[in-house]
Amino acid sequence: MKSLTLALLVLAMIAGTRSGTHDNSVISSEIPIISQMYITQGTLYIPYAEIEEPFTAWVDLKAGRSRIDFYGGVSKTYQLGDRNDYGVMRKIVPMTDESSLNKISCFEVNGTSDNQISAQSILPDMTGFKYVGEEVVNSIHCKKYQLIDTRGVKVNKYTYWVKTEPSTLDPYVEVGVPVKYEMRGFNSLLGSHYDHYYLLYEDFRAEQPTSEVFEVPETSAPCRDFPGPGVHHHRTIATFNPMKEFIHNMDEHITSGFEEFVQTHNKRYHEKEQMHRLNVFRHNHRFIESKNREGLTYRLAINHLADRTSDELKVLRGKLYSKGYNGGKPFPEFTQKDVDDLPESIDWRLYGAVTPVKDQSVCGSCWSFGTVGALEGAYFLKTGQLVRLSQQALVDCSWGYGNNGCDGGEDFRSYQWVMKHGGIPSEDSYGPYLGIDGYCHIQNVTATAKISGYVNVTSNDANSLKLAMKKHGPISVAIDASHKTFSFYANGVYYEPKCKNTEDGLDHAVLAVGYGTILGEKYWLVKNSWSTYWGNDGYVLMAQRDNNCGVATSPTYVTM
Repeated sequence: MKSLTLALLVLAMIAGTRSGTHDNSVISSEIPIISQMYITQGTLYIPYAEIEEPFTAWVDLKAGRSRIDFYGGVSKTYQLGDRNDYGVMRKIVPMTDESSLNKISCFEVNGTSDNQISAQSILPDMTGFKYVGEEVVNSIHCKKYQLIDTRGVKVNKYTYWVKTEPSTLDPYVEVGVPVKYEMRGFNSLLGSHYDHYYLLYEDFRAEQPTSEVFEVPETSAPCRDFPGPGVHHHRTIATFNPMKEFIHNMDEHITSGFEEFVQTHNKRYHEKEQMHRLNVFRHNHRFIESKNREGLTYRLAINHLADRTSDELKVLRGKLYSKGYNGGKPFPEFTQKDVDDLPESIDWRLYGAVTPVKDQSVCGSCWSFGTVGALEGAYFLKTGQLVRLSQQALVDCSWGYGNNGCDGGEDFRSYQWVMKHGGIPSEDSYGPYLGIDGYCHIQNVTATAKISGYVNVTSNDANSLKLAMKKHGPISVAIDASHKTFSFYANGVYYEPKCKNTEDGLDHAVLAVGYGTILGEKYWLVKNSWSTYWGNDGYVLMAQRDNNCGVATSPTYVTM
């Protein structure tokens, strides 16, 4: 009887070899049985995107339904092939808008005849995999299976490690417990690995999830479409079922998103560079989507920087760091009444003291934008006129005070140059911002916005910064902008726990133009110089708590 049972199992294995579709009774001499119904916890690692994303999955392939939670249940996704004619996907996430903070909301997308929705396995399809030996992974002795898929210049290597043990139903039948699944992609034209990710299965139970697991929890409003403009169907599918990209290597949403990115920002690449930029975009896209699943107080989005590497993004952060006294005057003493009389919010844009957002381009000249913003605001408060002053004049001409043009500088060095030369030219008289180091020609123009000195606002004191802003207008500040979350900030109150707030950790100069409170969170309103494609039309709300990212560490303003 036992030999007959084994023969039937082998025949069943021949009839269906896919790990996600075969019956529990299937057996193979090389590929162990893995249940169609299971609960598993693990972590998705994407080294190039700097992501470690924990997940929990409940999968019932027989019933055609699955649920995958990310970041401990902050984001819950449901793939329900047993609902409606073509299935439905639902997503439960915290949503913040102008009237509510982290409101738990339900969004859904229905399947179609062309895009039917089914359960999402968290384990790879084993079709084409070959047994390549045994290996110890995380102190677990595993069987190792591999699939090498060559497509043109791309060679994708998929490796799957499985722990095997006797079945509790039949000791002669070998069942598998997943341990690790990894993908490495190599591009022979570029001569480098373009992709790498892996999943570690830290707990796996071959059991049927209860029906209650797949019932969407009640929210204050019924499930609905996203509030913003519609998106392409395959991109929506990827958002509601992110694991599909990593288990099935689905990347239509990446390639279509990159094409849209190229058109929107008028990018031009030669063939080899386009492959490289697509890969950079891929990992930045993954980072953005993963962080948005984390339920932060802000959202990230694809912007014009999405094809840039970390080293290229670093160029945009051009603030130098100098130890010791910078020559500025101390901030005047103030009373508690001064603090009590502060308005609840300030936005100097509303008074006409702030010029439009610019793009510093690939030049590390952020320091000149912070400086000029403070000068423009002070000049407006003194004269009532908003004049666009020249960042390019500082880039070209202030080398003698220790600034390095497109390779970095500091606001106080710029103030010293302005004081020496009797002011700074307007943009109209000197010429437009170029985004490169240029020839200095201040001898041919008339300076304006003459200053008498500059003041160091008391470090790490939010009240001092608010008082300075109230009396003197926009303030030049330095921040830690070294994190990818800042590079792709879109909206909300930005709080990055990894941010530094000491002077030696501040690498980017910006302009604080206001402050306020939204949904109980105090923020600084900060103008950046990375174009209106970045952030909220070029602005960011930076959390005041813990002096996050150092906004209040080294502010300065000028006196006229």
